[in-house]
Amino acid sequence: MNHMNRNYQKELEKTIQRLEREEKVPRLLLHSCCAPCSSYVLEYLSDFLEITVFYYNPNIFPESEYTKRILEQQTLIEKMRTRYPVSFIAGQYDKERFYQMAEGMEHMKEGGVRCMKCYELRLRETAEIASQGAFDYFTTTLSISPMKNAERLNEIGMRLAEEYGVSYLQSDFKKRNGYKRSIELSKVYGLYRQNYCGCEFSIREENR
Repeated sequence: MNHMNRNYQKELEKTIQRLEREEKVPRLLLHSCCAPCSSYVLEYLSDFLEITVFYYNPNIFPESEYTKRILEQQTLIEKMRTRYPVSFIAGQYDKERFYQMAEGMEHMKEGGVRCMKCYELRLRETAEIASQGAFDYFTTTLSISPMKNAERLNEIGMRLAEEYGVSYLQSDFKKRNGYKRSIELSKVYGLYRQNYCGCEFSIREENR
């Protein structure tokens, strides 16, 4: 299927409008890469969906950074006041799974094939958990970053949706000034904002 030039924010707005007409509040499993990126997404979507944040990021390096980010995520959820409840699931920190996936691609530039495989690794786990947990949708916060390819994320999500039988909530959270709002909310909640994506390869790229 060709997804070129699709406006995923408009697709999301259509879904939200339909849910409001039907007076439904579906359950969403939201993969979160970090608290700052999730802040805007939670503020936006929690008016329409019952959200469970799924923190699954085996790419994060070092382990101290992983611990810092997961605690920050939980703190944000506790602090935020939302229309519908937001809950939390911690995925496994199975970093060996990430390194197996990245084998042979260690020296690729950030934003290339290795990153796409990492997106799929995390979204596949999210889709699997969503299919087991009676969720209506799954999606990810990743598209909020100006550095992340929303088209590819949505392609991966929709392919996994067919495989696991759970709808992917199409989205491009950087639209509607989402990224800018996430920076504002990070200041409001005093969130730690990391300066690299997460894996040790992205640290290397950042330090070049």
